[in-house]
Amino acid sequence: MSGHVPVLLNEVLEALSPRDGAHYVDGTFGGGGYARAILEACDCRVLGIDRDPEAIARGQALVALYPGRLTLVHGAFSEMDRLLAASGESGTNGVVLDLGVSSFQFDEPARGFSFRADGPLDMRMSGEGQSAADVVNTADEKTLGDIIAHYGEEHHARRIAKAIVAARPLTGTLELAELVAKVLGPAARRFAVHPATRTFQALRIHVNDELGELSRALEAATRILKPEGRLAVVSFHSLEDRIVKRFLAERGKAVHASRHAPDAPRAKPVYRLLGSRPVAPGQVEIANNPRARSAKLRSAERLAA
Repeated sequence: MSGHVPVLLNEVLEALSPRDGAHYVDGTFGGGGYARAILEACDCRVLGIDRDPEAIARGQALVALYPGRLTLVHGAFSEMDRLLAASGESGTNGVVLDLGVSSFQFDEPARGFSFRADGPLDMRMSGEGQSAADVVNTADEKTLGDIIAHYGEEHHARRIAKAIVAARPLTGTLELAELVAKVLGPAARRFAVHPATRTFQALRIHVNDELGELSRALEAATRILKPEGRLAVVSFHSLEDRIVKRFLAERGKAVHASRHAPDAPRAKPVYRLLGSRPVAPGQVEIANNPRARSAKLRSAERLAA
């Protein structure tokens, strides 16, 4: 399971506070870093979920190390309530979600997530459905511009979309990255982040419906968490963090009765937030793992229904 470094690992363990006899869900199993740490922390059981069948296959070595304690299932974390029930559990004491792309996916050129080496424009976490190449080569200019602007927060999305349509068909990661860099010009190369980073992020989020999956996963986690169960979510960009922040803020306060029905009972808070601000990695962790630099951890405790 080498090659993957879990981000904010100690902070995630502190938030989950794993204990003997409990059950936990690692909704983004990936390289198994969080699952292994939870299993090492106490005598508990873990359900690991991943959309990527390759992650589930790699994880079988870890299953063998913890017989009867680690169960792995292939599926979307937005369906963790269904997957948990199918595994024979009625609830869980903790859920951890790491919203970053797995190092294994980034480091394998054939997956098409990165432009550090040439590979096909794929970017599908599950290996199923529409690929990034399908989007790049079939979407109209306005749709492409909307995707890049919204999911990549790219100010020059319209220019990039226009250039993509003019250059189609595009099939390789380096081909697309070089096109975007050319559109943005030499000035964009002065920054530490490659000019194509936002465009690649946008296509990946769109292809995998990452923001929709996240919203559904937060609802599913709320349904399966037992009272005093913990939710820990590590995000890596503002779009994700905004969804998590808003979700926990809304469910961390009482819902007031309508002025049209003042006698109606007030809905009680669902979560108690663990800290008023997100937790960020320290300089030592960032130096050891540069991919951690943008990570934020938000966590909360499930209250009684």
